Amino acid sequence: MAKTTPKKRNTVLVTGISGRLGRLLTQDLHRKYRVVGVDRRPFMEAPSDVTMHRVDIRSRRCEDVFRTHKIKAVVHMNIMHDPRQSDEDHHTFNVIGTQHLLDYCVRYNVPKLVMLSTANVYGPNPRNESYLTEDSLLMAGETDSSVRDLVAVDMLCTTFCWKHPEVETVVLRPVHICGSVHNAPSNYLRLPTIPTLLGFDPMVQLIHERDVVNALMATLRPGARGVFNVTGPEAVPLSAILSALGKPVRPLPHVLFEPLVRTMYRSRVWGFPPRELDHIKYSCTVNGTRIHQELGYSSQHNLNDIVTMFQ
Repeated sequence: MAKTTPKKRNTVLVTGISGRLGRLLTQDLHRKYRVVGVDRRPFMEAPSDVTMHRVDIRSRRCEDVFRTHKIKAVVHMNIMHDPRQSDEDHHTFNVIGTQHLLDYCVRYNVPKLVMLSTANVYGPNPRNESYLTEDSLLMAGETDSSVRDLVAVDMLCTTFCWKHPEVETVVLRPVHICGSVHNAPSNYLRLPTIPTLLGFDPMVQLIHERDVVNALMATLRPGARGVFNVTGPEAVPLSAILSALGKPVRPLPHVLFEPLVRTMYRSRVWGFPPRELDHIKYSCTVNGTRIHQELGYSSQHNLNDIVTMFQ
């Protein structure tokens, strides 16, 4: 009897695969797809069936990855968030690097592109509507220059979606991601004593890192395209989150808080950057109805699941 050749799985390219979220995604992804990873950092514990390329997305070697593999989908997560890097480094890596990837998707006929953005592109603001939709203006760059390149990347991909309908493009804007990731929200909740600003108690939305992975997996189904906010549990006041966390809370006046944060951050005592202060002052809540209706996504982790990760 002739042997049957197993059907080859589609190949998914993941940029930024070595980050904590990239590693979590790979755990699910490689069970269904061939996975090719691109990152400047190593991924020592990568599954044996994952092909790694340690390259910079800005380099020509990145294009070689597209030449070598028949890519069916790109999940772009290789965004620099490190506030210690210069604005120029952020711009060249995030904006120019992303533009190169978009060009490669067109040049090598990649049918699907998924870009992980952030709901922070809307910007915390006292004038924000209660729940912002995907059609709301991206205002973060007006008050925070360090976020302008993230807004630019989001807009690049959103524009690409309409200019190249032959590529199913998805832009995900998750709320504050919490878990093993080393981002500002998680670093804030990891502090042994939580500082807050006197007179401010914004509504806050958190999402478990596993739910972000679930949302990314949902976008890979055929036909999924467009911009989607991604939410977790219901929005609650920051004070409710900190109460559930059970750690000491130190309310401070703004005149003391900002200099303290800057000093502690420069001294590497805290991992909470000063540019994130507006997120514990003003609300930036979003409506996640669209992804639920169109892709069937819903969060699986409640607020208690998130809080217990930091207790």
